[in-house]
Amino acid sequence: MILNIDKNYEGTAVEMRKEANIMLSLVVPVYNESETVSLFLDEVCELFSGITSVELDVVFVNDGSTDSTLECLLRLQALYSSIRIVDLSRNFGKEAALTAGLKVALGQVVVPIDVDLQDPPEVILQMLEKWREGYDVVLGKRINRDSDSWAKRQSAIWFYRIHNRISDPKIPENVGDFRLMDRAVVEALNELPESRRFMKGLFAWVGFRTATVEYVREERVAGKTKFNGWRLWNFALEGLTSFSTSPLRIWTYLGSVIALISFLYASFIILKVIVSGVDVPGYSSVIVAVTFLGGLQLVGIGMIGEYLGRTYIESKRRPVYLIRQIYNTIKD
Repeated sequence: MILNIDKNYEGTAVEMRKEANIMLSLVVPVYNESETVSLFLDEVCELFSGITSVELDVVFVNDGSTDSTLECLLRLQALYSSIRIVDLSRNFGKEAALTAGLKVALGQVVVPIDVDLQDPPEVILQMLEKWREGYDVVLGKRINRDSDSWAKRQSAIWFYRIHNRISDPKIPENVGDFRLMDRAVVEALNELPESRRFMKGLFAWVGFRTATVEYVREERVAGKTKFNGWRLWNFALEGLTSFSTSPLRIWTYLGSVIALISFLYASFIILKVIVSGVDVPGYSSVIVAVTFLGGLQLVGIGMIGEYLGRTYIESKRRPVYLIRQIYNTIKD
């Protein structure tokens, strides 16, 4: 479908953005972050306290925290009228919490951001400038990953390389969930029906006019990261299987290559028997071949099972999350 957009209308829309007073929604998933929520909120509110053209709507999504995070948020809500709290019924994971926050957010522009202040809130001001210039999505790109461990940096590099080689659309490298989105982009994301949501891929899939703002990622101000090696591995596997069927196609090619090698080897044995008249079977080579092919078959079955499992989960059409209660202080 081709949309014919009036250039005069587009220019007028940009002019309206430059002059408009807007509501900015910050979507902040939290899981056992009682040490950081107050520090985060103090910095954000101080940053926007003197900016009269921006009204804050801070949406905290409590993703089934087992510490005092919810109690801390409720205490802060009595001090800051811009806070709303979405309390999920249990821990559904960050992707589901982001989905819930985007669904509830009211702002004309929406920014997902982590509560640990590794993504500096002052970068949002630069993002707003890009939005007022006419961009619908403004990405926050890390210019270094010094705050991450060596293993995490290397795994991130290889994940982006592999994902962008086999998947479409491509995911911008060193770009996380921290980004600004226009209301039109958020509405498009809310229309996507899948239950297993890899948000980085969904952000890239919807498209729209995109700009980038670079920044230095800081250390956490408090608390500990909730991601470990196993969770990161599963997250990467989720990303690779969400937007590509290449892992399945690889096994077709690999099986063809192995079948060809087996045929050539069988032909070599036949010729050897014809020429020398002696065929000495090798026990070790047989065991190696059997175990190697058996291992390949199991890995291939596992890959098929990964996709089949995703299809099974999607077919149930369960909701991505369940909300126990929403604590509002501003009128919808």
